[in-house]
Amino acid sequence: MSLITVSNEDRIGTIAFNNYQKRNALSANLIDEVLSAFKTMQQNGTRAVILRAASYEKVWSAGHDVDELPQADTDPLPYDDPLEKLLRAVRSFPAPVIAMVHGSVWGGACDLVVNCDLVLGDETCAFAITPAKLGLPYNASGFQSFLSRLPLNIVKELFFTANLLTAERVEQAGLINEIVPQAELESRVYEMARTIASRSAASISVAKTTLNMLSQATPLSASQFEYIHGLRRKVYYGPDYHEGIQAFLEKRAPEFRVDPDLNETVRPDSQT
Repeated sequence: MSLITVSNEDRIGTIAFNNYQKRNALSANLIDEVLSAFKTMQQNGTRAVILRAASYEKVWSAGHDVDELPQADTDPLPYDDPLEKLLRAVRSFPAPVIAMVHGSVWGGACDLVVNCDLVLGDETCAFAITPAKLGLPYNASGFQSFLSRLPLNIVKELFFTANLLTAERVEQAGLINEIVPQAELESRVYEMARTIASRSAASISVAKTTLNMLSQATPLSASQFEYIHGLRRKVYYGPDYHEGIQAFLEKRAPEFRVDPDLNETVRPDSQT
């Protein structure tokens, strides 16, 4: 049984998550289906893609399928991770990708929405990014995506607390283009998609590529990159990530320990 539903009408494509038994978790199999749909839509000259859930449920997506994350001693978000492939596919798709959100959005699904070009939601939508609950060291490209869409203090609140931010909060912060009443959400999203489809596809494709590049133009020196990677490696080899994953799988609250060594790392730009 397919984990998504796909349609394409009047040059507007729809990809809808349809695996609510697992709260639309972004498993490798589901992502493979989404990537295949994107490829077909690109070949067909689709002018706008709507990413949504197939039905209105309390959860839009539970995010990365935690059952598929490594339990310890391995980078949980390498370049070839299925979720990373999906995020790159959304960014590189030549036409706008619109997230239509009803319900709560968790973890990697929050990153997915952040990488969409436009976001419309109703009053039920809320967003949480949850690596702090798992002891998971998020990757630099993920942080960069959030920083390109949201103010620094909001990004820190999301990553430090792992709490849900309400529709009102994220609209004020600029993540959502528009909050629409639930009864009007679908019609408003497809109205916007039809408007986009009526414009110049060539102009929009260039605009998307250029704006994405400019918004993420944050150079790092080689020493800074190596420093960040070293910090992440220390965490996914450390006790917090192991405990966070085990606690999730055992459906209990994690018991994270204080690591005094975290305060002893010398920054690459520090004077010694």
